[in-house]
Amino acid sequence: MSFSETFSRFAKWTAHASGRPATFALAFLVIAVWAVTGPLFHFSDTWQLVINTGTTIVTFLMVFLIQNTQNRDSTAMQIKLDELIRALQGAHNAVVSLEEAGDAELARVKEEYDELAQRARGSADDTGSPEVAKEAASAESKAADAKATAEEAKRTAGEARDEAKRAARRPD
Repeated sequence: MSFSETFSRFAKWTAHASGRPATFALAFLVIAVWAVTGPLFHFSDTWQLVINTGTTIVTFLMVFLIQNTQNRDSTAMQIKLDELIRALQGAHNAVVSLEEAGDAELARVKEEYDELAQRARGSADDTGSPEVAKEAASAESKAADAKATAEEAKRTAGEARDEAKRAARRPD
């Protein structure tokens, strides 16, 4: 097993263990013991240096362990989101791996999505992606046209039927 794999396992275990109530209780106990021993050591500089050094070392090391765990979790989350985007019809595949883009590109894409959100807030139905929204609007328009055409045909057919009835009643 490589050093990287060993470190990742250790970091994962440490992050998991450090978030447990028992670990908090142990840390609290260490602080309590240190505080109680203060009068015994006359609150000396050495007494203060022990806790300061101990907490600094633990904090310093925990930063790297927790950062490793966060990096791994963030990467896994990005992969999962990329898969959802890729699998969802109508989603913008261009945003897959967007976390790799530069600041200017991120700002441009964010601005586009802010505009989409603003338009969606003004609309009664938010269909998601712009392509789907355009298709939905087009389908609604076609449905409305078809309905109007059907109503016009129905009215025309009714008029023609009435005219035929009138013509049938007229003596020749």
